[in-house]
Amino acid sequence: METAHLFPPPLDLPPANDPSQFSIVLGGPLYQLLRHAHVSGDALELARRRMLAIALLAWLPLFLLALAGGEAFGGVAVPFFYDVQVHVRFLVAVPLLVAAELLVHLRMRPVAQEFLARELILPEFRERFDACLRSAFAWRNSAAAEVTMIAIIYGIGVPFVWRQYAGLDVATWYAVPSPEGSRLTLAGMWYAYLSVPLFQFLLLRWYFRIVIWMRFLWQVSRIPLNLSAMHGDNTAGLGFLAGTVYAFAPLLMAHGALLAGTIANRILYAGGTLAGAQGEIAIMVVYLLLLVFAPLTVFAGQINNARRKASREYGRLAQRYVTQFESRWLARGVPAESPLGSGDIQSLADMSNSLATIRATRIVPVSRNALVTLAVATLLPIAPLLLTVIPAAELGRRLLKLLF
Repeated sequence: METAHLFPPPLDLPPANDPSQFSIVLGGPLYQLLRHAHVSGDALELARRRMLAIALLAWLPLFLLALAGGEAFGGVAVPFFYDVQVHVRFLVAVPLLVAAELLVHLRMRPVAQEFLARELILPEFRERFDACLRSAFAWRNSAAAEVTMIAIIYGIGVPFVWRQYAGLDVATWYAVPSPEGSRLTLAGMWYAYLSVPLFQFLLLRWYFRIVIWMRFLWQVSRIPLNLSAMHGDNTAGLGFLAGTVYAFAPLLMAHGALLAGTIANRILYAGGTLAGAQGEIAIMVVYLLLLVFAPLTVFAGQINNARRKASREYGRLAQRYVTQFESRWLARGVPAESPLGSGDIQSLADMSNSLATIRATRIVPVSRNALVTLAVATLLPIAPLLLTVIPAAELGRRLLKLLF
C-alpha cells in the first residue's frame, strides 16, 4: 500500500533547497495532519492549542475511564489520581515535547543561511550544500519514516516493552492481577494502546529529528569549509552552531520529567529512594548531553586542520617579524630613536594576540555554559524529589544559606 494515501496531501512547502527555510521539524505526515486539524500553523503557530489537544487526548480519556471503572481515587493499590508517573508523562513531558518543536524551529531556521552569509561555503561547493539541504528536507518529510515508527511502537513497544517493564508489581488503575496474569482495565487498554504509543511516537520522532540534524551537519562537514582559526568566536567561524543546543532544553526537561515520574512512583509504592536512583539520574544526564552535543563534533576535523594551518602560517610570520624586530631594536645595542609610541612594538603585541587566538580555538563548538545549562534543565524536574529526602523547611534554609 502506498503510504501517501494514508495522509492528506501536503500543503505548500518552501523549496527543498532554500536555506532560509531550513527546519528539522517543519514537515512530515503528522505535521500535515495537525495543520489540517487547525491546531498548527504553517510555521508551528498555535503551540498552546497543540500542546493542550495532544496532552488531553492522552490523559483525559484515562481519567474518565478510570472514574467509570472505580479506579480513579481508590479500589486498587495505585489509583489513577495518585499515579505520579502518568500525570507527569502526559501533562508535563508531552507538552514539553510539543513546545520543543517551535523552539527548535526558531533557533535552527537561520543555521543553513549562516553557512552562506558567512561565506563558509565557497561558490564551487554550493551545489553540494544544496544537495545536503534537499536530503535533509526529504528525510524530514518522509511518510515512510513515520509509518515505520508506528510499526516499531506497535510491533515491539506495546507487546513487549510496555507489558514487561512499565508496570508496577501491584494492582493499579490500568492493570489488576488475575489467575491468567495481569488484566488490563478499560483505562489500561486506552493507556496501553493509545496514550503510551502516542507518547512513544512523539519521543521516537524527536530521536529521528536529531538523526536528521546530525546527518545534515555530517554531510556539510564533508564539504571543504572556508574556516579560519583567527575568528574571534574561537571555533574557526562556526560559533553560531554553539547556540543551537539551547533549543533542545525542553526536550531534555521532558526526559527529566519522565524519569522523575518513574522514580516518584518507585518511592511511593515500591519502597525506593532518591539515593538509590542516583546512578540512573547520572546516566540520563550524560546520555542526553551526548545526544545533543554529539552532532556538533562532526566539524572537529576541519576546525583542527584550520587551527594547525593558522598556527603554522602565523608562526612563520611571527618568526619573521620577531627576527626583523630584534635586528632593528636590539642587535645594535640601545637604539638611537625612542621606542615610545612605536608601531613596531604594538604590532608585536598584535602578533602575540593573534597566536593566542589561534591557541584558544576549540575543535568543537561547545561551551561550558551550554553544558551546565542543559544539565540543569535535565535535573530541574527531578529537583522536587529532594523533598522526599529533606523536609521542605530544611531545604529552604539550605537554599537561603547558599543564596545569602
